[in-house]
Amino acid sequence: MKTESIGHEVSSGNVFADIGLGESDDRIAKAELARRIKSIVEHRHLTQAEAARVLGTTQPKLSELLRGRLTGFSVERLIRFLNALDRDVEIVITTKRKGTARGSFRVAGQPATVPPEVAQRG
Repeated sequence: MKTESIGHEVSSGNVFADIGLGESDDRIAKAELARRIKSIVEHRHLTQAEAARVLGTTQPKLSELLRGRLTGFSVERLIRFLNALDRDVEIVITTKRKGTARGSFRVAGQPATVPPEVAQRG
């Protein structure tokens, strides 16, 4: 019996770069910010209408965000949403990593879990 080897490619860590989309750093950062917003909304058990009020947007726009449709959402707007959800957002500037052609933009820090004290507040 002959077995075939299935080829694979090692990811760069940024799916948008891997598939050749432009502005991949911005895209992955927006996706991570949106993922964290979604996590907070879910942990607070907010309806989309309630969350939209907190964020100062409409329910349909929030629905788009929660489904990962990020066209029309800037990084700045997503940061304002996180601030409205009682999150601090820090921007840290460092020297670029060795071996990279240019500097990058990424979201780092704690995972998208909600601290127990926030989960209790609802």
